[in-house]
Amino acid sequence: MMVREEREPGTPPCREPHYPCRVGIYGWRKRCLYFLVLLLMIILVVNLALTIWILKVMHFTIDGMGHLRITDSGLRLEGESEFLHPLYAKEIRSRLDSALLVQSARNVTVNARDEEGRVAGQLVVGPQAVEARGRRFEVNSNNDRLLFSADENEVVVGADRLRVLGAEGAIFEHSVQTPQIRAEPFKHLRLESPTRSLLMDAPRGIAIEADAGDVSVSSRLGLLLEAREGAITLDAENIRLPSLPQGTPGLPGPTQGLMEVCVCPSGRLYLAEAGLGCLAVSSACE
Repeated sequence: MMVREEREPGTPPCREPHYPCRVGIYGWRKRCLYFLVLLLMIILVVNLALTIWILKVMHFTIDGMGHLRITDSGLRLEGESEFLHPLYAKEIRSRLDSALLVQSARNVTVNARDEEGRVAGQLVVGPQAVEARGRRFEVNSNNDRLLFSADENEVVVGADRLRVLGAEGAIFEHSVQTPQIRAEPFKHLRLESPTRSLLMDAPRGIAIEADAGDVSVSSRLGLLLEAREGAITLDAENIRLPSLPQGTPGLPGPTQGLMEVCVCPSGRLYLAEAGLGCLAVSSACE
């Protein structure tokens, strides 16, 4: 700062030692200096007040800011929090006595990336659907037992029972491999192929059982029972063939009204009157 010599008019310069000399800032310069000092003090007080107000509003403490707390194990958020940009975290969990709620106006997307930064797994919860993308999808129980898994090659259901509650049942476009198929108690079990064939194949046999009801097999064209290395056994107290054709009727006799089953050379069955024997040629075999 440059100090200028001020003296009254008519007074000699301060070079002479016996004349008094006034050194300093006087007049409008002094008033400007005081004004600047006062302005700086006002700005300092306002900044200090704003800083204290911000600290109070944002709840700044030595442990964190607002609902955010810094602990030894990481960050802790209390209450509801909003994230305007992606959140990267190794683990997200709630308090022991409350649930974890993740909410979004559009969708919630959870990505898992590999070492090269590419998305290896993704879970998208949207307003229309829930989509999961990954190499393999698994659902395990609390005992770490596999309940359901799916990948590009197969879908595995590890539960003891698979229930289909739809009114139209289950539709399979390809083959189904299972050790047992059964209906719910007091419900009917129906296997149907509306437009194609129904094939059941097993290397060691197929068992169809109805402990408290009937087994019905119906076909529009024909029903084929074939045993390549064995026999077909019909084991029942009563075997009924109500729609067999009747052969050439014979003369009235004492056994009129009784019928016997005969076989054509082609293997076709027909009925003939008992006591007369099966005719070699019958109209039922034509």
